[in-house]
Amino acid sequence: MATAVRISAELVDEAKRFSRIDHRSLAGQIEHWARMGKCAEENPDLSYSLIKEILFGLDELDQGDKTEYRFG
Repeated sequence: MATAVRISAELVDEAKRFSRIDHRSLAGQIEHWARMGKCAEENPDLSYSLIKEILFGLDELDQGDKTEYRFG
């Protein structure tokens, strides 16, 4: 369910620029930033790149793109 929120014009302009670079919609870019920020706050010891890789891996699992890891 979508909800309207007010955000600054500066943030919208910056999100538009990044959304073009990352090939996301404006809403998608802001959701991405919110998700990354939430994860960073919940896991302050993790780097941005590690959080990004974890979220990428979780998305792969959700899409059914997984293989069993075999040790040795």
